Amino acid sequence: MAGVTRRQFLRVAAASGFPTILPASVFAWSVGQMAPNDRINVGAIGVGRISRGHDLPAVFKYDGARVIAVCDLDETRAELGQQFVSEAYTKKLGKPYGPVKVYHNYHELLANSEIDAVVISTPDHQHAIVAAAAVRAGKDVYLQKPASLTIAEGRYLSNAVQASGRILQIGSQQRSWKQFHRACELVRNGRIGEVKHVEVGLPGDPSGGNPAPMPVPKGFSYDAWLGSTPMVPYTLDRVMPTKGFDRPGWLRMEQFGAGMITGWGAHHVDTAHWGMNTEYTGPVEIWGTAEFPKSGLWDVHGKFLTHARYANGVTMDISGEFPNGIKWYGTKGWIFVTRDEMTTPTAGAGQAAKVEPLMASDPKILDSVIGPDEIHLYTASEQHANWLDCVRTRLQPTAPVEIGHRACSTCLLHHIAMKTGRHLHWDPERERFKGDEAANAMLSRPQRSPYTFEESSW
Repeated sequence: MAGVTRRQFLRVAAASGFPTILPASVFAWSVGQMAPNDRINVGAIGVGRISRGHDLPAVFKYDGARVIAVCDLDETRAELGQQFVSEAYTKKLGKPYGPVKVYHNYHELLANSEIDAVVISTPDHQHAIVAAAAVRAGKDVYLQKPASLTIAEGRYLSNAVQASGRILQIGSQQRSWKQFHRACELVRNGRIGEVKHVEVGLPGDPSGGNPAPMPVPKGFSYDAWLGSTPMVPYTLDRVMPTKGFDRPGWLRMEQFGAGMITGWGAHHVDTAHWGMNTEYTGPVEIWGTAEFPKSGLWDVHGKFLTHARYANGVTMDISGEFPNGIKWYGTKGWIFVTRDEMTTPTAGAGQAAKVEPLMASDPKILDSVIGPDEIHLYTASEQHANWLDCVRTRLQPTAPVEIGHRACSTCLLHHIAMKTGRHLHWDPERERFKGDEAANAMLSRPQRSPYTFEESSW
């Protein structure tokens, strides 16, 4: 698998300004105070659930950017995306906004010289291939996580971004949330002593789904939507709702992703790595077990418990049986962090209790002051704003491509361990398994023409 080693990457990172530790926000411009000619023109590729519910509303907030184009393989969704953008800016600006250009082929959007940057909110299996095309076209990129469908694709993407000199931000927004930043800073500064073990808890996905073939809806480019993955019959539960923007079935299909191990895992493993100071590497051993559905359409993992060991001796367990979040265990205590909205069932039927988003074995740990000579991690107030800042300044964002790739590849290593059931030994510099060619064959997948990295044309 062609690529750069960690050591080579860190040399490039140091030369090009990739942040590892920064004392505070370093940005010299305000996205709210820009002349119209200086605004960043943004194109949205994929305007479904995540785009409408998260990415587009975040970009709308900042006067330093304007969404001027949308692209989707579903004609109805593309038109609704155009309407969504126009209505949002009309309300914000107090006057009609537009026209918002509509595309059904992302290459045509990327060829528009008026577009400076793109937000990619496609299904997981399209992330790396579309992002690579975008940076080759000279666009800066905000890319939804996970970074890639396979480890080989992630390496391809990271190399492409480095070669292009473009800014790419992975949508690992936990890096911009105060409790995650605080937790990682406390861990990195030894407030729980030497880290020995980490637990990562993820949510789960149900089995089920109707596998019966159905006619492809009018106006939906299904062949292009499948992209590089194999041709299979269309069925609603394999793709996404034709009405509304509920959670789509493709999230539960291994053809298009690995399930929650990469879905939420890309977030939580990235946070774990941030606290562990292993953002540019990965484990050296991985093993574990998982249950997979025996019937129905949806085939991503069910219950699982996987383990990893890093070169520094720290071990990591990932499971749906742990509380949703990240817990570091050190020689002097522990720290747990999760999202604000997390709840846990209580003794009362149908009731739930809110989980504190940041906890420690000793509450005094959380009040600890990080001194001026200690480690101060990269600070970003909001992920999309940080991206727009970096598009303007050309400094690297809080979640650059290599960090996103390493978080995603670690999740994929756990998935490969689930699938093989073997104790695997990994070389994080060469990005190859040691003495296991069957496992190495799982680092990539055959790509269906004409949707390969070299010839993609949807």
